[in-house]
Amino acid sequence: MPNIKLIDRYIFKSFIVLFFATFFVCLFIVVMQFVWLHVDELIGKGIPLWVLARFFYYACLTSTPIALPLAILLASLMTFGNLGERLELLSMKTAGISLFRIMRSLLIFISFLVVGAFFFSNNVIPIAQQKMWVLMFSFRQKSPELEIPVGEFYSGIRGWNIYARSKDTKHKALCDVMIYDFSNGFENANVTTADTLRIATTADKKNLIISLTNGEYFENLKSQTKSRDNTPYRRETFQTKDILIDFDTNFEELSGDIFQNQHISKNIQKLTHDIDSINFVRDSLKDTYAENIVENKLFGNTYQPTYIEKKDSLPIAFSQTTRNTDSLFLISSQEQMKQIANTAVMKMQNTVSDVQYNTIVINEADNYYVRHNIEWHRKFTLSFACLIFFFIGAPLGAIIGKGGLGMPAVVSIVLFIIYYIIDTYGQKMGRENVWSVWQGMWLSSSILLPVGIFLTYKAATDSEMFRNETYLSFFKKAYKFFKTDLHALITNKGTKQIV
Repeated sequence: MPNIKLIDRYIFKSFIVLFFATFFVCLFIVVMQFVWLHVDELIGKGIPLWVLARFFYYACLTSTPIALPLAILLASLMTFGNLGERLELLSMKTAGISLFRIMRSLLIFISFLVVGAFFFSNNVIPIAQQKMWVLMFSFRQKSPELEIPVGEFYSGIRGWNIYARSKDTKHKALCDVMIYDFSNGFENANVTTADTLRIATTADKKNLIISLTNGEYFENLKSQTKSRDNTPYRRETFQTKDILIDFDTNFEELSGDIFQNQHISKNIQKLTHDIDSINFVRDSLKDTYAENIVENKLFGNTYQPTYIEKKDSLPIAFSQTTRNTDSLFLISSQEQMKQIANTAVMKMQNTVSDVQYNTIVINEADNYYVRHNIEWHRKFTLSFACLIFFFIGAPLGAIIGKGGLGMPAVVSIVLFIIYYIIDTYGQKMGRENVWSVWQGMWLSSSILLPVGIFLTYKAATDSEMFRNETYLSFFKKAYKFFKTDLHALITNKGTKQIV
């Protein structure tokens, strides 16, 4: 009987090395894909390195929910694929050790990992997401780093367009420069030409000092005259001229309070409280608006025809207590009919406006509720996805019996893409209120869980579903079966024709 504890340590050691290696590789790929989507907001703004390091740190924490299940799938598939390829798995089963007993050490580790993933998703990710998006919005507010190209217009300074024909790198100056100042509007543009241009920043880095030499300044004075025939302008020749422009080059991080009420920065307790609150508010708004429309707009006494004089000859149906509105309308004059119709149209337009406004308010409450509900379910789907991917990867690796990085990587990527597509589709259906939120969020898990159970059953019963010999034998039997039936059919048909 082999040493069980030694086998547990050996399998756990094989898995944990592959797990950490694949996790960091997957995390790097996911983070780079996220950064690539926002690269325009990071490059060319002179952001300090320590701020970028913080941003990448928070991005890594935020991307963990995507990288962790993929790493578990790939590591488990490679681990049991290596055991099957080296016939170690077969030797253990021959010695009477079941697949679940072989997986025991990994099951314990995955159980702790699932619990840790939940607490990580509940306590760490909200803080990381809040800090990361605060930095992202701070990057968007940061002014771009000033680097004027040669031979094209530069519009990085608000209200200014600068064109330089050449650059003097020795003296750090731009040569043969034209500046268009549109700060007062396009029709009141001012033009400045100069031989050289140098740019410096003030000590507090909140202003730019543009130094010009040997140039001319043309100012449009159209706004100062009422004449449309002639447009006067002012011309100024200078040898040196300095222009001070507001251009804050410091990096200022925004306050984290801007995301304090967002769903991404809340844990389970806050999400549950806010979901209950907004659900109560949403239902109250719907009841109030519906009651207001039904009672005051549709069945209320919205119109009083006070201009109709009471006459003794009017029937009882037209009295103050019982009115027939159609009859009242028909006995009115043409001018009164127009006034009644205009009043009805106006009231209908007001009703439509009220309905549209109420719909916007209710939709906003619905969106707030749906976003928080999706985030609440996401705290649990991360942990459950880790468990499902282990029960897919481990038995699949045992069935395939191929180790290394080739086949396991291909299978893992294909399975993860399928999971990601299903999960994205489910979230979309839940976000658009086509399905319930819990149905959309748990769609991928409900589809992949039976797959994991099926693969685990096949691996535990030594299935040959992924071996080439099984399929070759099946096709040979099928070919032989159809060949025999076809020969018998032709023979019977020929016999009938002879008879």
